[in-house]
Amino acid sequence: MVDAVIAVQLLENLQDTLEPWPWAYTTIVLCALALAAWLANFVTKRILLRGLRRLVRRLPGTEGGSNLRVISRLANVVPSMVIAAGIRIVPDLPAQLVSGVVSACQAWAVLTVALAVSHALDAANELYERRPDARSKPIKGYLQVVKIVVFVVAGLSIVATLLGLKLGPMVAGLGAATAVLMLVFQDTILSLVASVQISGDGRVRLGDWIEMPSQNADGDVIDIALHTITVQNFDKTITTIPTKKLVTESFKNWRGMQEAGGRRIKRALYLDQHSVGFLDAAALQRLEQFAVLGDYLREKQAELTQWNTQLQAQGVAAVNARRVTNLGTFRAYVERYLRQHPGIHTDMTLLVRQLQPTTEGLPLEVYCFTRTTAWAGYEGIQSDVFDHLLAILPAFGLRVFQASSDAMLMTAQQQRAAAE
Repeated sequence: MVDAVIAVQLLENLQDTLEPWPWAYTTIVLCALALAAWLANFVTKRILLRGLRRLVRRLPGTEGGSNLRVISRLANVVPSMVIAAGIRIVPDLPAQLVSGVVSACQAWAVLTVALAVSHALDAANELYERRPDARSKPIKGYLQVVKIVVFVVAGLSIVATLLGLKLGPMVAGLGAATAVLMLVFQDTILSLVASVQISGDGRVRLGDWIEMPSQNADGDVIDIALHTITVQNFDKTITTIPTKKLVTESFKNWRGMQEAGGRRIKRALYLDQHSVGFLDAAALQRLEQFAVLGDYLREKQAELTQWNTQLQAQGVAAVNARRVTNLGTFRAYVERYLRQHPGIHTDMTLLVRQLQPTTEGLPLEVYCFTRTTAWAGYEGIQSDVFDHLLAILPAFGLRVFQASSDAMLMTAQQQRAAAE
């Protein structure tokens, strides 16, 4: 109590001393207020906040950073409240300026609390995703709705505070005007919402290769505006897509492929099923000359020999014995050939598999990724691979299936006669 009286007396003495210069006293008080706000911010963030951080880190399930962001956001309210409380005692300030500063501090506090609530919701989602059933029952969508409501209420509160209005009447007035605004500015509002969503989640950026068949777009994004996204197609034509279409309709963004560093090859060879058969000893000896097949054939023959020996010991007929097929050997060859190809990314998925046979033949699908994502390089690697596979097929006794044209087919005798 005595200290307070002494402080008041000191202020009165200082005011009497600076009476010839009234602006000097006002300046000193403003500086003191700024210093008090800085001290409040320093004490809050450097002392109290550090203690809270240490306490929070000791709590179970708080390894993430969302909880700490909530505390940091709430700490920003303290200096604004100090300024709002102290600006009223600064002498000789216009009433409108004081009212404006107080309103700005209150608006800042509202915004800070809204951001803190948003971070708290993120923290709640992080904790929920650690539950075993979080994948089947996600709550992120519901939390995003809550965020929207929080920011809408905060925005209305900030506008009402800055304009000096009451929140209730302003909301009622906006409700009446919203219907008219939605009709007049429907496209603009939808485009604005879509633009905010696109920029927020980064689904489309300048330079991205996107593909949207419904809009005849397949190329690079060269401009992102409020109402339209401009795409330069690979044939150098230009397509403009309404911004809202990227939110309401599906499209493909190839950025993930470019960032992954590998482009997928998914293509099949259609084989004639009549050419599939067992390999005899001569064929096996010939195929063992392929360097990539040596280990495979030796392991396969050892496996089959052990199996067939057990069958013979059981007195089973030789017809039940297992043998090496040309198709299985070719499939093994293709897989090993791809793993040794310098243009194939061996750290990504690599499969050689049979698909369901059709009237077009037996599909043998190659599924792998190239090391380059550039279009020309990718096509060159893919063509090189299938050039080799088509050329090497006869060495395994296999044929590709190909529908014949309407041209007259020549028999072997006709071909010899024509050659003579």
